[in-house]
Amino acid sequence: MRTDSSPGTLPAREHLPAAAAGTPVLDVVVPVYNEEKDLQPCVRRLHEHLARTFPYPFRITIADNASTDTTPQVAARLETEIPEVTHVRLEQKGRGRALRAVWSASDAPVLAYMDVDLSTDLNALLPLVAPLISGHSDLAIGSRLSRSSRVVRGAKREFISRSYNLILRGSLQARFSDAQCGFKAIRKDVAQVLLPLVEDTGWFFDTEMLVLAERAGLRIHEVPVDWVDDPDSTVHIVRTATDDLKGVWRVGRALATGSLPLDRLARPFGDDPRDREIKDVPTGLARQLVGFCVVGALSTLFYLLLYSLFRSFAGPQTANALALLVSAVANTAANRRLTFGVRGRGGAVRHQAQGLVVFGIGLALTSGSLAALDAATADPAHSTELAVLVAANLAATVLRFLLFRAWVFPERREDGDRRHPEPGPRPTVVAQSPYSTSYGASYGSPCRTAHSSSAPHDPAWRDSTLHLQPVRPHDTDPRETR
Repeated sequence: MRTDSSPGTLPAREHLPAAAAGTPVLDVVVPVYNEEKDLQPCVRRLHEHLARTFPYPFRITIADNASTDTTPQVAARLETEIPEVTHVRLEQKGRGRALRAVWSASDAPVLAYMDVDLSTDLNALLPLVAPLISGHSDLAIGSRLSRSSRVVRGAKREFISRSYNLILRGSLQARFSDAQCGFKAIRKDVAQVLLPLVEDTGWFFDTEMLVLAERAGLRIHEVPVDWVDDPDSTVHIVRTATDDLKGVWRVGRALATGSLPLDRLARPFGDDPRDREIKDVPTGLARQLVGFCVVGALSTLFYLLLYSLFRSFAGPQTANALALLVSAVANTAANRRLTFGVRGRGGAVRHQAQGLVVFGIGLALTSGSLAALDAATADPAHSTELAVLVAANLAATVLRFLLFRAWVFPERREDGDRRHPEPGPRPTVVAQSPYSTSYGASYGSPCRTAHSSSAPHDPAWRDSTLHLQPVRPHDTDPRETR
């Protein structure tokens, strides 16, 4: 039975219970900056769609990013006229900052946002949030790059979008297809733990959130969307692209150095038979032995194929050394992930180095057996060589398992490197306030909360809510250029 990997581990996903009276299930945030013309038709159209099609209570939150036109007055009027609409004013610009502030303070278990231009067809909204309500997924995104999506936009934006997607896949190994579509949703319990790790406050906020969620093993659901480009968009493409590339470099460096505490986002697999106590299913040492034997058998076949390949152009000792080296690297990586349950890149280089030491022992055993065979027989048959090598590998396998278990992947109890922690209650992870002093802290710094919510904890949603604090006019972020 698999166990949680850190004190901050998220609980298993569950279908959200029926909402209490007056409590919205969905909070849709519309971040705006100087949108006095588009705001009213957008909100009224969105409200009409939700009232007609969405089967749960909902709220629409207008997040005003320091607008200088009449946007605040329009938002206030909509709040007065429509009960499901609320308005939040921030004195700083930045879409990421607005989403962090509103999502951190919301009491809704599902949080979403969309751009004010409503470029994305609203028929995709219910499919977007349904997997989060059901407990199937942690985040959901609209994708314009899916094969079944229908998109109308110019060649320049199409080129930029696909190029950015290739950069993310090549540099950060991202597997999601569209980071920039302004149509996303997240579960509240996930947002509480994930948002304090996201540093960007502008347009890169979405990408950073998705990359960290994906690296932590959270499930991201993608919805193909119908999308029509807004020709009047005020997004500064060159500046945004430059900031995005800086963000890719920053996040890539943080992932490479292992300074992100992604174990806080680890989540069990939910309603999965593998998470239950099942009779006669091996656990602990027995499970590790089974996994090690399976990996070992596959590694042996891989080794023999490599040996036969290298033997066609090299001597037996050279072929053995090359085949054992390649198969040893693959064997260490497979045992690290499958047998001993070590995830992430942290310690991977050290584990491979220790695995090469174990490889050296195996090389000594197999090379010694070949040397003994050569001493006994002047010209041994190829089948005899293989038989001797299999016997030597079997002997080395037992020692390899013992070294892996006791030295390379030892059972640890310390926080931060525990594969099987002691059972006990999980500490409550409190979301960081968007206005705390550590708002722009580096990845390596611990997350501190400057303002905690005084609202009672509701165990039905398994999270704590955080109320927005008044914005200080002098609270500015020198990094924010938009």
